[in-house]
Amino acid sequence: MAELQDELHATAEVGELDPPAAVRDAGPESLAVLEPLAAPDPPGAGAEPAGAPADAAGGGDPLARAHALLAAHPVADGYSGLPWVLRHLPWYDLELGESTIDTDVPRLREGHVGALFWSLHLPEGLAGERAVGATLEQLDLVRTVVEAHPEGLRMAHGAAQATDATNCGRVAVLLGPAGATALDDSLGILRALHTLGLRVVTLSGTSWAGENGLTRFGEEVVREMNRLGVLADLSGASDATVRRAVAISKAPVLCTRSAARALRPHPSNLPDDLLVALGAAKGLCLVPLTAEQTGPSVRDVADHLDHVRALAGPECVGLSGTYDSGAAHPQDLPDASGYPRLVAELIGRGWSEADLALLTWGNVQRVLRSADFTARAARNRREPSTARIADLDG
Repeated sequence: MAELQDELHATAEVGELDPPAAVRDAGPESLAVLEPLAAPDPPGAGAEPAGAPADAAGGGDPLARAHALLAAHPVADGYSGLPWVLRHLPWYDLELGESTIDTDVPRLREGHVGALFWSLHLPEGLAGERAVGATLEQLDLVRTVVEAHPEGLRMAHGAAQATDATNCGRVAVLLGPAGATALDDSLGILRALHTLGLRVVTLSGTSWAGENGLTRFGEEVVREMNRLGVLADLSGASDATVRRAVAISKAPVLCTRSAARALRPHPSNLPDDLLVALGAAKGLCLVPLTAEQTGPSVRDVADHLDHVRALAGPECVGLSGTYDSGAAHPQDLPDASGYPRLVAELIGRGWSEADLALLTWGNVQRVLRSADFTARAARNRREPSTARIADLDG
């Protein structure tokens, strides 16, 4: 994030974002539970410093405190595999509830999920025109599903629309990530998908984003994504691709499903040096709630969140349910309703309300706003790219 780093620092900070309506509309009982989270201790000996743990103000049930905190700072979930699952169901009603899947509106509300990225990833083996067509079909399905559930879901294309949806009592649905194969090596297709609402693309599985990193065309893809406001997802990308994308992207990069490799050696998890680099670039690591990547218990997930926060910083860690993706999930986190149990564990570990607010909602909002800011600045300097892979990579 070289050229616009200073400008990006001038964008709105998390504390300046519009709060969800739940903060303003919380009843007296909710406020009574929430109030101690932010209230300072009286001056004098033993007073807690700013940023004190969320449970420092005097006991209380951690789970009740977690619900109160999430009412004010709902979860922006970084990955849901729901679109691919729904296309194989003959009938469903997400507002009434569906026991055959991990995600529906009642459980999203129980888990205090305010925004959700719906993955457009495809099964392995699809490439070229077939990958483009299948991605368009999934994109159309998402729009159809959201329109069919207007009381629970609402499409959003950025941070402001996500906040508006939450303020209206809806779960904001954001499109992405999609696989890089969906672009079919065409920047024109990237622009068309962005026009249809795509906001995240995963940089892996192509000749221009492989084990050796980004090629010249791959770097041009990243620059065009910056110009459009499409975020680069680096989960599953090679370490070389991650390093190069972090170095050249003027917008923050995402890792939508990455935990700490030092704690669990999964290929999609990040080594410590890349977590440090991601934090320095103000990127965002969304830790998945999967037994394979983070472990079989809530405590294991919290260990990864602690590790990422310590290395990348509290501004660079978020949550990725990874529900309906075929992955097994930790005990007590079987579906989208489980977030209060995870937050209660973090409260018990001394996480402050400020850090929890960043984890659940603020960091995703920052990244979305930064991408939009970067895009507006880039469009003033740069025309749409007409580069072709044959010209740049031979």
